[in-house]
Amino acid sequence: MNKDKNKVMQASEQTLKSADEIQLTDELIVSYLQQHPEFFNRQAEFVTGLRLPDHQRGAISLVERQLLQQREKIHNLEEEITQLMVIASQNEQLFALYSDLYLRLLDCTTAAELLDCLHQATTELLSFDAFKVWLIKPVAVNHSALITDDCAEIMASRLSKDQYYFGRLQQSEQALIFAQASTGSVVLVRLTHNQEDIGFLAISSRDAEHFDPRMDTLLLNQFKKLVAKLLHQHLY
Repeated sequence: MNKDKNKVMQASEQTLKSADEIQLTDELIVSYLQQHPEFFNRQAEFVTGLRLPDHQRGAISLVERQLLQQREKIHNLEEEITQLMVIASQNEQLFALYSDLYLRLLDCTTAAELLDCLHQATTELLSFDAFKVWLIKPVAVNHSALITDDCAEIMASRLSKDQYYFGRLQQSEQALIFAQASTGSVVLVRLTHNQEDIGFLAISSRDAEHFDPRMDTLLLNQFKKLVAKLLHQHLY
């Protein structure tokens, strides 16, 4: 009997020793509280008197901390809603601008008038720095918006697999397209008509971050289809 009793005592001592050696971590505490939510009911007085460190107020209660977190969440949601409203307003303005532009483009009767309209819309209405068009087949029209240098390599490298290129160009590429180097950003738009490439249009911005690969292309998709069709109609 004494031997059995000693074994039980040794086992108990070993268990207590193992428990003492367990290092409490944030994960263990969180796991315990998740598995035993009644802890807060049993320790209501402790929870009520619990004071948490705060950089601005020194120490606050758990309830005050929860209220502050809720206020911060509400503030962040209000900011997100405000940003969404601003974006919605900008999109509405862009949609109206594009709608007016489409009507003006359809009213053009010559290639020069079409190119004038596109140049004015991008540089004056949209406030971009420059607008250019490069066509694979030569045309008998002279216009400042038409690129006279050979940009076949640029189209092959930047638009061989994609409909758009957003970002920056090498200085040599900028010189070919815009006749000058720039530190800003550009968008190159591949123009196709009846599934055949006819060239690309290029728009530059002085803002190096304006044309970004994450930009939405919904309006550009419609714009490029109409421009390609009208250019083919007036130039060939």
